[in-house]
Order: sequence, then C-alpha cells, then structure tokens
Amino acid sequence: MKKIVHVAVGVIKHKDKFFLTKRLADSHQGGKWEFPGGKVEENETVHQALHRELKEEVAIDTLTCTSLMQISHDYGDKKVLLDVFVVDNFTGEAKALEGQQSGWFTLTEFEALNFPAANKAIIEKLQQNYQSS
Repeated sequence: MKKIVHVAVGVIKHKDKFFLTKRLADSHQGGKWEFPGGKVEENETVHQALHRELKEEVAIDTLTCTSLMQISHDYGDKKVLLDVFVVDNFTGEAKALEGQQSGWFTLTEFEALNFPAANKAIIEKLQQNYQSS
C-alpha cells in the first residue's frame, strides 16, 4: 500500500492575482506550476504546516486563511491528500526562496500554465468562486 503524503496548500491571493511557484525540474511533477505549500509533519496541525511552509518557501506570514477544499489524488507513484486554503491576509512580500520560478497570475493566465493533475480541482473551484470578481 502506498503511503499518503498529507500536504497543506496555500492559494495566495492578492486582488485578482494568485501567487504560484514552478516545481524544480528534479522534483516530483517537476517543471509544473503549483500553489505553494508542503508536507504536514508529525505532531503538526494543518494550519501550523501551512504557516511554516509558506514562511519557508515564499517568505510570508499567514495571518488568516479560509479552507477551500480537500483533495485526494493518486499519481500512480505517489498518493497525496491536499488540504487547500485561500490565504488573502498575510504579511511580507511573496517570493520564491528555494530557487524556483514564481509569479502572480490571473485565473485567465492559468490556461497557459502546466499544473499537476491534482491542482485541476483547485483551479475549477477558484474559477467558480472568483471568475466574475
């Protein structure tokens, strides 16, 4: 049985744009754009993991976040459980700290980007919630 990797994901939003990072080429799903986040460690809540990962990866302090959804996805070589949160209240300026590309994108610009399959549901939910705003 494959181990499930539990991941806290931050959909960082400012006005009509979302902050994305591009996975390093040698990582799982390398070269694809993603919402920042990372593994929930043992003895850590999802909120603690989200705060820690966003501080470590993109230099922001999460003040508040709103649960967006939870996704289970099987990539074949790895199973993930994503706890996804909208982060629109934070301090600091989002920037990639691990050598990866990053940027702010509108939902329309997402169409030209390559995302991991598990992110498809996140994008659809964001389009439902924010497309008209």
